[in-house]
Amino acid sequence: MNINTPTAVLQRDITPAGPDYETVRRVIEKISLDYRDQPSLEELAAAVGETPTGLQKLFTRWAGLSPKGFLQAVTLDHARRLLDNGLPLLDTAFEVGMSGPGRLHDLFVTHEAMSPGDYKSRGQGLVLRYGYHPSPFGTALLMVTERGLAGLAFCDAGSEREAFEDMARRWPNASYQEDAAATAPYAQRIFDPARWRADEPLRVVLIGTDFQVRVWEALLKIPMNRARTYSSIAAEIGKPAASRAVGAAIGANPVSFVVPCHRALGKSGALTGYHWGVTRKRAMLGWEAGQTAA
Repeated sequence: MNINTPTAVLQRDITPAGPDYETVRRVIEKISLDYRDQPSLEELAAAVGETPTGLQKLFTRWAGLSPKGFLQAVTLDHARRLLDNGLPLLDTAFEVGMSGPGRLHDLFVTHEAMSPGDYKSRGQGLVLRYGYHPSPFGTALLMVTERGLAGLAFCDAGSEREAFEDMARRWPNASYQEDAAATAPYAQRIFDPARWRADEPLRVVLIGTDFQVRVWEALLKIPMNRARTYSSIAAEIGKPAASRAVGAAIGANPVSFVVPCHRALGKSGALTGYHWGVTRKRAMLGWEAGQTAA
């Protein structure tokens, strides 16, 4: 396995919101811990060393929602309140009152799966080019093949190597070449909603077992501002008793965000775990809510 040490050179002109994520992450963590107390803007600002006005502007620029709006959209308390009001659990666990289909944006993705033999070879003969780029959710590690995007992971400052090794373990026999120029166009497409166009679909290559690929394809069908439970996904792929296996496949998803495993919930409607951190999962749901806000 040819693995070069990642340099994590960030191209900050791609995503201006990227440097804001550390402050946003801390705000989301406080909201997640204290949501029952409905922390005020002043309390949130004090916790991260910002002025209320500064935090309001920064957070709204990042998410398209105020901190208060974000709290309402993505806390577990909100999700459970919606469920208690009788919304269909199998279809929707997050319904945040956003505008109609005229303002609805989503990634338009076309995908293909590697053959079972390609997967079983653990990447033998596969060349994966990778690069690090700023994103609304911290540093993004992208991996691409000549066929399209094959990997998308996230990390915080200082953990770039750890994220790379996590991804490389999935295909240990592949060759890895650091090439930010090759991955930059994908980062621009993925994190700029203005470029989510049906006539220019993002090409994704899914590398996994047949079962995993079926689960990931089911995830691709979940619209923004919607969620599915593991059990509903299991039923959709014809394996109603395989909720645990579905959960494992979702956890192994190598193309985070684009293949939206963050829109999968536990049976109770809880966010449950997320490979790149539950705080980041909440951030993704809130950011998506902001993209569709009127």
